[in-house]
Amino acid sequence: MICAIVLAAGRSRRMGTQKLLLPLAGKPMIARIVDELQQSPAQQTFVVVGDDGEKVQLALDGRTVTFTKNPNSEGDMLSSIRCGLSAMPSACTAVLIVLGDQPNLTSQLVAKLVTAFKESGRGLIVPRHRGHRGHPVLIAARFHVELMTRHDDVGLLGLLDAHPEELFQLEIADGATLQDMDTPEDYQRHLGSNAG
Repeated sequence: MICAIVLAAGRSRRMGTQKLLLPLAGKPMIARIVDELQQSPAQQTFVVVGDDGEKVQLALDGRTVTFTKNPNSEGDMLSSIRCGLSAMPSACTAVLIVLGDQPNLTSQLVAKLVTAFKESGRGLIVPRHRGHRGHPVLIAARFHVELMTRHDDVGLLGLLDAHPEELFQLEIADGATLQDMDTPEDYQRHLGSNAG
């Protein structure tokens, strides 16, 4: 079973407001992300929330997701990943680490990552565009303990660097798919590029 962890505990300091709740195509960004996941091969979706957890949950009302709280409001991405991993069912064979602020994520990209995981025999699947890696990252269950106990200072990058023989980099044609959204300028740029 493929599970997805959506990282939604950030405080959006650079945006100046909770970016996951900003409207995109008529729905909050976090809802758009989860809707794409629920049309993908990911069979369960876990959303890691922080201080704005109640607002994020409200934005996802009616969707079948499991929420888990990161109690460390100042925690980094790895702390949220660990919160999500702690909630994983034992039947989960791989977990997809998804950014809550990746507005161009598509179910098709997730499907390609899952296919690469099944066909390559590798345990770490990463999308790449013109030499630049991005998210989501698909990680086999055999690495979960390592993520829970190591790489405190370097996070996911430490895991990828520690196992080059397990890394499969999936080339994708559209680099915009991998972009996240951190600032008001990023948001306006995304609205402009998707107008009409």
